[in-house]
Amino acid sequence: MLSPFGVRTLAVEADVLDPGAADRVMDSVEREWGTLDILINNVGGGGRWGKANVEETELRVWEEVYEKNAMAAIRFTRRALPLMRKNRWGRVVAITSIFGGKEGIGRPWFVAAKAAETGLMKSLSTTSYLVRDGITFNCVAPGGIYIDGTGFEDEKLRDPAAFERMIDREYPLGRLGTPEEVASVVAFLCSEQASLVNGANITVDGGQSRSF
Repeated sequence: MLSPFGVRTLAVEADVLDPGAADRVMDSVEREWGTLDILINNVGGGGRWGKANVEETELRVWEEVYEKNAMAAIRFTRRALPLMRKNRWGRVVAITSIFGGKEGIGRPWFVAAKAAETGLMKSLSTTSYLVRDGITFNCVAPGGIYIDGTGFEDEKLRDPAAFERMIDREYPLGRLGTPEEVASVVAFLCSEQASLVNGANITVDGGQSRSF
C-alpha cells in the first residue's frame, strides 16, 4: 500500500498472543531503522467473545482478551520507548473503544481490557521523563466502525432490515463509521500540530456514546 509512494516498509509476521512477539517485531525494527517515531497500538478485539452469561464464560476468555488488548499494548510500548527517546520525539496512540472506559457497557472482559489500555496511556502521559523527551500518549476510542468481514457484516447479511433499524436507532448520523475516519484523527495526533495533546481519550463515534 505504501510502496507506490516511495515509502520504505517492513513487514513482520507476529501473533500478539505470544509474549515474545513484541520483542521479535521491535528487534526487527531496530535492526532495520535503528529508531522509531510512531507506535499505533491497534491490536484489539474480543468484544463479541464469550457468552452473555458471565458465569458461563471461561476464565480463558478473560485472559485472552486482556492479552490481546492490554498486554500487547504494554509490551510494544515498553519496547518502543527507548527508540523514541533517542530522538527526543515520539507518538504513542492506542486504539481503544467507547466501551472501554467511556461507556462502561459491553462484555466485561472487553471493557476491563480496554479500560486497562486507556489507563496505561493516561499514566504514561503523566510520566515526566518520557513526555519531556517529546513523547505523547493518547487514546482514540471508536464507536461502531463498519469493516468487511467483521461482526457488523455478519449482522447485515443475516437480517438486513433489522440491521438498518438498529443503525437508525443507535447511531445519530444514521450510519456506522469508517476506518478512514478513525485514521484521520490518529494522523493528527501523530503530527507536530498535536504537540500539546497528551493524555487525551478522543471519541470517534458520530455521537453514538452518551457520555460527555
